[in-house]
Amino acid sequence: MGLFGNKHESYLGIDIGSNGIKLVELRKNKGRPQLWTYGVAERKLDIHTGGEVKHLDDLLEEKTGVRPNKKQDQKNLSALMSDGRIEEYASLLKELVKKTRATTTRATSSLPVSQVFHTVINFPKIEKKQIDEIVKAEVEKLLPRATDDMQIVHQEVSMPPEDAKRYTRLLVTAAPKQLVAFYTAIFQKAGLQLIELETEAFALSRSLVGKDNSVSMVLDIGAERTNFFIIDNGLPMTHRSIQIGGNAIDEVMARKLGMPVDQVSQIKMDMSRAPSGSLPLEPFIRALDPITKEVQYNFELYLRQSGNQAKRPEKIVLTGGSAAFPPLIEYLKKEFPLRIFIGDPWARVIYQDGLKPILDEVGPRMAVSIGLALRNFK
Repeated sequence: MGLFGNKHESYLGIDIGSNGIKLVELRKNKGRPQLWTYGVAERKLDIHTGGEVKHLDDLLEEKTGVRPNKKQDQKNLSALMSDGRIEEYASLLKELVKKTRATTTRATSSLPVSQVFHTVINFPKIEKKQIDEIVKAEVEKLLPRATDDMQIVHQEVSMPPEDAKRYTRLLVTAAPKQLVAFYTAIFQKAGLQLIELETEAFALSRSLVGKDNSVSMVLDIGAERTNFFIIDNGLPMTHRSIQIGGNAIDEVMARKLGMPVDQVSQIKMDMSRAPSGSLPLEPFIRALDPITKEVQYNFELYLRQSGNQAKRPEKIVLTGGSAAFPPLIEYLKKEFPLRIFIGDPWARVIYQDGLKPILDEVGPRMAVSIGLALRNFK
């Protein structure tokens, strides 16, 4: 206990993405998370260099048996540590912390999903002390890199009681150790204490789905890519990604309006406030169609897996910078008979009522950073 009153317990959630850095500080208020400060440092950041670690589904689709070039991947990852990006990103992060007047140095951050291996494995019941060895052996068959080069974590997934007596199901996540070292170095240079690194999937599940046990999808529409996460029983069970995002929508708008693409962002933001059905859908179908097809494929793939055949998806939760674009929501509702809505990552956070309009506007961009900060609250 401090001499001059209670010492507040606060945590930072910091999301380093391709369009900049987002920061949220949450402070414990009677055990509940209260918003203390937030901010965005906008800048184009190259966070995907290093060769992508493919999802299990993609690896299984590679029938040729050709493995990715491990030496080239290692070379690309090594470049991250030596081309000045650590200093650049750390300087940007340090300035953001200063401008937002953050009061703590304790931070949780996320690794880009394009670099993370994510799968579920099942095997007969064994002693707990054998699990790590079994996980390493199973994952080694699937990873495009040696397991010694990866940081692997796993957690048990609930199963029906009868199955749980005989089998164990684990959710496994693996990331390159060099990438972890890269992020750790950024935070050290910025003067912050990195207490945890996790994937965006867990952060989004925490901020947008919470304890909901139904099968749902979180659709994260970023600038360069769209990520698809199936959440079941509160855990992100699958992840896939396509390289189509808000930039593709911007290009369509730029062509239709006859103006440079870098000038349409504000127009798109203004259009996002338009009522549903007030904007024409036809011009955007070509850009949006790959997204809807990937949603369908993800659900079909998951529901074909053993133990999932009787499950039914209930909702699609939208987030990301282009989540509020009306034609996207309209097209998804046209294609899928589910609840489809923009997620509210602030729903589990205390904040002043007067802030609601602006928080609602920035919420889709802040969902990952909010989920990261929420990791420290029960």
